[in-house]
Amino acid sequence: MLHGVIPVKKAAGMTSHDVVARIRRLAGQKRVGHTGTLDPDVVGVLPICLGQATRIAEYVQHLPKRYQGTLVLGRATDTQDASGETIAEVAKVDITLDQIDEAFSRFIGEIEQMPPMVSAVKVDGRRLYEYAREGKEVKRSPRKAMIYSLERIDFTEGEQPRIDFDVWCSKGTYVRTLCVDIGESLGVPAHMSHLVRMNSGPFTLEDCFTLEELAEVAFQNTWESVLTGPGEALPHFPSIILSDEDYGELMNGLSVEWEEDEPLLPESVRIRVYTEDGRFCGLYRQVDERTADPEKVFREW
Repeated sequence: MLHGVIPVKKAAGMTSHDVVARIRRLAGQKRVGHTGTLDPDVVGVLPICLGQATRIAEYVQHLPKRYQGTLVLGRATDTQDASGETIAEVAKVDITLDQIDEAFSRFIGEIEQMPPMVSAVKVDGRRLYEYAREGKEVKRSPRKAMIYSLERIDFTEGEQPRIDFDVWCSKGTYVRTLCVDIGESLGVPAHMSHLVRMNSGPFTLEDCFTLEELAEVAFQNTWESVLTGPGEALPHFPSIILSDEDYGELMNGLSVEWEEDEPLLPESVRIRVYTEDGRFCGLYRQVDERTADPEKVFREW
């Protein structure tokens, strides 16, 4: 069985589950999962976890993500993107770069968003997109999101101006809704016409492999060349190295202690534990100034 994370470049027209199903067939194993869905029309970074690495999916999923997309002013749709039916439109939008930049600045920090009807949020046990397919709109509650940065990278003038943007945001951010809300703050209808996920946690678009490339990897059986180990997929957690002799006790749930001359780590932080020979033993959670208890132990494969 394969164990690790593969950053996949998802193509347009595929769901995240489609990608998981394809990787399962190529790798010949069932234990495969993704780290956060991408809409079918959205392309870009989709980290896929295999084997024991599925146990770290939650940690990768909660890391910030970066997108580049295009916001169109002057037309709103029922799906908030270019695929939907027009629900509001104006003949011409007059806007300045200063107005755009000022509007962008108002959305940096913690914001509230209303989940779009085409999202996977559940209401009364059903996904919102299931209601949307039936032509229904149901009551839903706003959700908090964090926008770390939001920058205009290009502007195309016209009756319906186009704004290319770059955004770093938290898990659960609806970028299409962000585009609509920016339009509303400018007093005009708007929608998102294009979106690419550039980063997901430590993985960038340049790190990614297409499904066609992975088909060749499967044919050549060179999976190790595309896998990132579970520990290496979590570089935001500090790491410590223990003696190879401690491996057996670590696998049995040994608490980790460090010497007085070791630098103090922030309390409650997670710590990656390795042995001297490079084996990743698990994730530990610090319980006091010098001790950490096992949260997830990764036995040798």
